[in-house]
Amino acid sequence: MKSKQSHVPLAEKLRPIVLDDYLGQVHLVGEGAILRKSIESGNIPSMILWGPPGVGKTTLAILISHKLFRPFYTLSAISSGVKDVREVIAKANEAGGGAILFIDEIHRFSKSQQDSLLGAVEKGIVTLIGATTENPSFEVISPLLSRCQVYILQDLDEKELLLLLAKGVESLQADTGKTIYLKETEALMRVSGGDARKLLNALELTVHSSSEPTVNIDNEMVLSVIQQNMALYDKGGEMHYDVISAFIKSVRGSDPNAALYYLARMIEGGEDPKFIARRLLILASEDIGNANPNALLLATSCFQAVTMIGMPESRIILSQTTIYLAVSPKSNASYLAIDKARELVRKTGDLAVPLHIRNAPTKLMKKVGYGKDYQYAHNHPDHFVFQEFMPDELSGTQIFEPAGNARENEMRTRLKTLWKDKYKY
Repeated sequence: MKSKQSHVPLAEKLRPIVLDDYLGQVHLVGEGAILRKSIESGNIPSMILWGPPGVGKTTLAILISHKLFRPFYTLSAISSGVKDVREVIAKANEAGGGAILFIDEIHRFSKSQQDSLLGAVEKGIVTLIGATTENPSFEVISPLLSRCQVYILQDLDEKELLLLLAKGVESLQADTGKTIYLKETEALMRVSGGDARKLLNALELTVHSSSEPTVNIDNEMVLSVIQQNMALYDKGGEMHYDVISAFIKSVRGSDPNAALYYLARMIEGGEDPKFIARRLLILASEDIGNANPNALLLATSCFQAVTMIGMPESRIILSQTTIYLAVSPKSNASYLAIDKARELVRKTGDLAVPLHIRNAPTKLMKKVGYGKDYQYAHNHPDHFVFQEFMPDELSGTQIFEPAGNARENEMRTRLKTLWKDKYKY
């Protein structure tokens, strides 16, 4: 009687074994790209791979180790401590150094855990490859970050994801003997959110849910299967990203009850309170902004307090801030304004700054007109004087559009009073 073999997930089965089969990140590993050159030279730096989930951070680390024929050690920041780090470093040292140490979710390592890596990285005992979905500037200590090159991984595009689906279908047909037709792909794309691992998990679950020799996959079938098998589909812990997304959307949608529910989910799941506080800080400016400027102040205080206090007491501070932000009036005017301004700059380039508002630190600059006719606002009634600040080509261009809340309506009224019809407020 044959022993029953353990099931190898499709995502693991399709993990590439050579760099040429790696999907995406052409800016890093395509022909002539910076990281590819380092790999091919056999001399890679310690690095942090920063990018969203399911875009190939772990795969890239494994491929690098295979390409360079180096010992490869892997640790998860969720389950590993300082002792584990030191054991790996000792093994690498005994082997003569040069090993690759891959640490998944390095943003979850404490300061002391990160400190324990410094000496080994500096001496070349290990080449560190850390993977993170969080901005390493916030989550990786400065001494370690300064010894690493940060590479930013981008979302996989639709073409790359469709290619991955085609490979998945081909593999599943070979394994199951079934004929598989992808009639529709929108639901697969939607439930995966661009995460390659989730995409393949969803495809595999959908195919295995059917006992028919021919499987016609459409959107309705995918959604039905995923909803019934959410625990299996999300067994890798990807729901972490769905819950934080639901939390932010609930606060943005002014529902404190739903927001508190998802906050509790994250707290009970052991989420880093600083991660939650940082997301609230972003939301306070992006989604509330000048509709209630105190929101940003409270969110900043929340982040500082959570950093100083830690759990379990931080749950109360997070709860207070979540409720306040959820019930605050909402405005994304600041978010829209800076994006509109950046787009304008990209289209128009570096237009000349009007002479009268240029800096004039030298006599020659003053002589040729720098600063001439500039009117100092504080010397005029109400600390305002009507003058041009925009480049000539953009005179009268409105970038900031106040939202319809009470505070920004006040802003609109003041701008209209000051600027009359210039900016069409």
